Amino acid sequence: MEASFGPTFSTVAAGAEGSSSYKQHRRTPSSSSTLTYSPRDDDDMPPIGTPRRSDSAISVRSLHSESNMSLRSTFSLHEEEEDTEPQVFAEQPSVKLCCQLCCNVFKDPVITTCGHTFCRRCALNSDKCPVDTAKLTVVVNNIAVAEQIGELFIHCKYGCRATPAGTTAGGAGVVAGSGVAAPGATTAASTTITTVAGKPGAYEVDPLGCPFTIKLTSRMEHEVSCDYRPVRCPNNPSCPPLLTKHLEAHLKECEHIKCPHSKYGCTFIGNQDTYETHLEVCKFEGLKEFLQQTDDRFHEMQLTLSQKDQDIAFLRSMLGKLSEKLDQLEKNLELKFDVLDENQSKLSEDLMEFRRDASMLNDELSHINARLNMGILGSYDPQQIFKCKGTFVGHQGPVWCLCVYSTGDLLFSGSSDKTIKVWDTCTTYKCQKTLEGHDGIVLALCIQGNRLYSGSADCTIIVWDIQTLQKVNTIRAHDNPVCTLVSSHNMLFSGSLKAIKVWDIVGTELKLKKELTGLNHWVRALVASQNHLYSGSYQTIKIWDIRSLECVHVLQTSGGSVYSIAVTNHHIVCGTYENLIHVWDIDTKEQVRTLTGHVGTVYALAVISTPDQTKVFSASYDRSLRVWSMDNMICTQTLLRHQGSVTALAVSRGRLFSGAVDSTVKVWTC
Repeated sequence: MEASFGPTFSTVAAGAEGSSSYKQHRRTPSSSSTLTYSPRDDDDMPPIGTPRRSDSAISVRSLHSESNMSLRSTFSLHEEEEDTEPQVFAEQPSVKLCCQLCCNVFKDPVITTCGHTFCRRCALNSDKCPVDTAKLTVVVNNIAVAEQIGELFIHCKYGCRATPAGTTAGGAGVVAGSGVAAPGATTAASTTITTVAGKPGAYEVDPLGCPFTIKLTSRMEHEVSCDYRPVRCPNNPSCPPLLTKHLEAHLKECEHIKCPHSKYGCTFIGNQDTYETHLEVCKFEGLKEFLQQTDDRFHEMQLTLSQKDQDIAFLRSMLGKLSEKLDQLEKNLELKFDVLDENQSKLSEDLMEFRRDASMLNDELSHINARLNMGILGSYDPQQIFKCKGTFVGHQGPVWCLCVYSTGDLLFSGSSDKTIKVWDTCTTYKCQKTLEGHDGIVLALCIQGNRLYSGSADCTIIVWDIQTLQKVNTIRAHDNPVCTLVSSHNMLFSGSLKAIKVWDIVGTELKLKKELTGLNHWVRALVASQNHLYSGSYQTIKIWDIRSLECVHVLQTSGGSVYSIAVTNHHIVCGTYENLIHVWDIDTKEQVRTLTGHVGTVYALAVISTPDQTKVFSASYDRSLRVWSMDNMICTQTLLRHQGSVTALAVSRGRLFSGAVDSTVKVWTC
């Protein structure tokens, strides 16, 4: 029954213990080492065979500061907290539930990489496993062991007391603080001791305390409502400490009961009898409705004030967000202004470049007109003007090499995007397929029969079947990028740093035949014509006999490295790093002319020969192509359509194909 003693306190009534959702057992008075247990509210029930508290109980160090219903929270160790609650187990835990590092019952058991189980803190603070000396690394929580520990029965902490300092129970079989009983030891309730982690001393069963044993997982639930839990008088903290079961009787006799209107100024203090008499004469009692209404109104005002404070805080938050958004908008506006300035600067540069190109065209036209006025009719032929007829678009990077397969009207282009695209140049004028296989920039292409050979910065040569457009072989050709390829006499020649390798073509295989050495720099240009191979490196062109693979002549040049070579019926032509085009007589090997006009490296040369005339096309870093008449060594046309350096040329059936850094391939026809 619950008794009321005024608004300032209430009696804590003891509820039926049998209604608890967890099992607990009570110790019956006995001095024997084997005790029987009965439910707390039914002494007539027969003993039950559950784990119980006995005089042979074993105590170990505490696993936790407080137990929770949850196994996970029950066995979680906080790094910054130490166990402070005494724990006395009703029966000695199995050795299998004890950590081999600290010799205590597991605290937050975890499985380590070696397969053993330890306390989490022990595993984190120890370097090696004591069993196999393996390095300790936590893998996962050992939930099964945690559940077993949670099922162990312990004494209520209000049924334990500290063992007096300097004393030990006679013959105790428990090593203080270790939590493990000594082999063969006999223990008793009066001799059970334990050391609390971080605290000196030990604990033993208190015969005058709470007689119940509970599961470790149910400890908190029991101890919150335990009749032996110490409490303070709600009327006066100065009253002596009480047990929960004595609180109701104390409240009936307490001499410190205050008037419920003490907060308004009433000074009454007395016991229960005088309290009831005082209420009849208390001057505040008649005003209690008014006082209550005043309190309610005051509470409403406090709530309103709190709500207003929340509204103000919300408005401040919104103001802060608006301020942040305004700052972001200001930054975006500044960024857009910066982009606008950058675009304006770029447009200015493009305009200047356009004016420079226009000036170059005007100079070229003036030069042509001057030659026409001088009567050089052969330098200008309206029927031989080349115009751009189309553009192949598809590469995602600069185009570095071109190759034509005339039999099938196919054009192959290699790019920095590591692919080779196959273009139809006869019917659809579209990309038929993209060949993938290289891990680096595709720098060189060459065709022999029905095979396409591609060289790359990944130092390999890949063999492709042109009929199926499939890769059939990959050869690790050089230790450096393969810069150029050419085929002749059923042999493939590949150029790289200071080396030319000669490969015999055997089906889809390449058999290394010889390596040509004595080169002074990168071999960026290779041309095979009749029985000779022409190679270009730094300021040098070497002429090799294809049959003997021996160097038969060396041409010295100026203008830096040789980037391109072309051979006509009468001349040897090369383009250099320093914008120059040198021309030699093919028979006498004497230099006959140096052609100028480009303002950048001459990357590529190509030849179109007819019975009437021979034209050489040059491609340059200056984004232009020039058409040269080899009859009088004069530039007859400058082609300007690319938006980047022109790097590759190929000719087929009177058509000229040009690849550039702008990732496009353009088609030029007369």
